[in-house]
Amino acid sequence: MEIMKKAFYLETFGCQMNVVDSERIVALLEQIGYSQVDAADKADLLLLNTCSIRDKAERKVYGHLGRFKPLKDQRPELIIGVGGCVAQQEGERMLDTVPYLDLVFGTHNVHRLPELVTQAEKHRSRGCATEFLGREERLGNFPQRSQLDSVTRFVTVMQGCDNFCSYCIVPYVRGREISRPSSEILAEIEALVAQGVREVTLLGQNVNSYGLKEDEISFAQLLKKMNDVEGLERIRFMTSHPKDMTDELIDCFGNLDKLCKQIHLPLQSGSDRVLKLMNRGYTAADYLQKVERLKAVCPEIRLSTDIIVGFPGETEADFLDTLEMVKTVKYADAFTFLFSSRTGTAASKLKDDQSSVQKQERFERLCALQNQNSEAVWQADQGKVLPVLVEGESKQGDGQIFGRTTWNRIVNFEGDKDLIGKTVSVKIAKVFRNSNLGELV
Repeated sequence: MEIMKKAFYLETFGCQMNVVDSERIVALLEQIGYSQVDAADKADLLLLNTCSIRDKAERKVYGHLGRFKPLKDQRPELIIGVGGCVAQQEGERMLDTVPYLDLVFGTHNVHRLPELVTQAEKHRSRGCATEFLGREERLGNFPQRSQLDSVTRFVTVMQGCDNFCSYCIVPYVRGREISRPSSEILAEIEALVAQGVREVTLLGQNVNSYGLKEDEISFAQLLKKMNDVEGLERIRFMTSHPKDMTDELIDCFGNLDKLCKQIHLPLQSGSDRVLKLMNRGYTAADYLQKVERLKAVCPEIRLSTDIIVGFPGETEADFLDTLEMVKTVKYADAFTFLFSSRTGTAASKLKDDQSSVQKQERFERLCALQNQNSEAVWQADQGKVLPVLVEGESKQGDGQIFGRTTWNRIVNFEGDKDLIGKTVSVKIAKVFRNSNLGELV
């Protein structure tokens, strides 16, 4: 008699770090006989890998769990679990709040998932694992993922954060900063290239501080060693903290041919007063000086950023400083957010006398300005022939494939699937809001 394989359904919220953790979850579940399915009603195990960076994301998790309840009512043997940052923050409170939830595992306990699932299968008991691991245990638990047929991959170089920006929950849910051995990172990259990967994006809460607290090479030196890996075509990294953007790292954009000409450099605010309240560790002038140097060593570089509107105590003058910075830098893209207070952070204790109407009005002004900047940057590419690394078949269908430019811009164009994994020349025919339409040259 054929044994039916168990199935799991996984949804991932939040940042690229969570994407990497989800790849690890897939690998771990495959080891205990589970296969992934694309619909919750087909699964024996439902998992959410969560993000708590914003209050809305946290509410979204509970909303999804509510939609799982009818499935649990129909099949009481169904196992439901929550991992990631919300799980780390809420812990056993989640089990109290959601009585049909079976297991909760935090950011340091992904490796315990098979144990928790097996426990739920055999004993129908509820499990919670949210303790932080010690340094040596963490070093031994960096993600090891399943084999994926992919042209691009993320590689984690560090975890946690020691910056304690006043608005940020990350140090409390991801733990303190720890860097992975460079030898291990380079070995993983070489193995990925041997599998057909052509582009690697290095990940960390603050990659610029890689190795500063370990007996390790600097982040810039790690990039130089990556640049020598035969068969690797492109290097990206995120996220960068401006205070740790060294001259050595900036020079890499002028010296390393595989390093893409794009960087995500969060500004958060253009006001020195607000930056100090945020505990960001730099001034607007410091930030602008680094941007100018980046553009000097690499004139083609394009920047994206994060900006928070409505931080507690933000005045109109503070907001105008932010607008001025956006006008000066001319970001290709910006991820703009209304301030979201997170319990336990320093900013949650600050007095906030701004109305929601005032915050929204400022947010819309910022978005309008940034939309103008983005349109000007991307429209300038129309008619140009650009190198594009082909990643796969396009979601647009119609025989199209897609890839990305050095600036991480998606380009859809007609082409044979045999081009996947190759860098080709593509003429930009049309520029849309979030992607381009091209023609293979």
